[in-house]
Amino acid sequence: MPRPKVLVFQHVPYEPLGTLDPLLKESGCRIRYVNFGRDPELRPALDGYAALIVLGGPMNSNQIDQYPNLVAEIDVIREAVDRDMSVLGICLGAQLLARALGGSVGRNAQREIGWYDVGLTEAGMADPVLAGFARQQRVFQWHEDGIELPPNSDHLASSAASSVQAFRHGSKVYGFQFHLEVDASLIERWLRVPANQPMLALERGKTDPAEIRRQVAMNIDPLMRLSRETFLRWIRHFKSTPKRRTLPSR
Repeated sequence: MPRPKVLVFQHVPYEPLGTLDPLLKESGCRIRYVNFGRDPELRPALDGYAALIVLGGPMNSNQIDQYPNLVAEIDVIREAVDRDMSVLGICLGAQLLARALGGSVGRNAQREIGWYDVGLTEAGMADPVLAGFARQQRVFQWHEDGIELPPNSDHLASSAASSVQAFRHGSKVYGFQFHLEVDASLIERWLRVPANQPMLALERGKTDPAEIRRQVAMNIDPLMRLSRETFLRWIRHFKSTPKRRTLPSR
């Protein structure tokens, strides 16, 4: 059986696949990164890929004047959904996915940077990929924008500051506003990377990096277990689903 190929959209070098990388390789997947930070003019083809993962980034999904690649990304995401591919959007990726599906994205009243609880909806409690989540689950967050649920999508999770923390479209397409892919070293990198310092400065008095580090010690092991279980469920789902044959248009 051929190894499934996974296409990954990356926006900045400090937001990689994280814990997803070894899980994809362990599952026999081949990974191809598309780095829009290096080549914003790319428009990758989807032929031959079983899944698409769209990672996070410091930009927001409406900054198309500064980041014209976001328009192409939304188009490719929409094409992936139309092809019945498995799609996973994380943070910015979830926002781009929401826009591709007809939803919208706007600025939240409160940023979520650090450890926050998300609450699962009834659909979230019944979801096969989120089966390892508790009804109230502590996860890691780093975002200031929020998602409006796209049409014909299932609302899976929310938080006090973000009404849509996770959603599913059909059975193969997932958007996560939170970051299950982080480990302790990646969180530390985000706290130190120069590009994140302006936001941390704006959050001074509300977000304390020292407190985030203290909570890493308490929360990272449960998050790593949850990350492994959740991502493996998503990977197994697309690995076990026969790929729909796409006929050429006439």
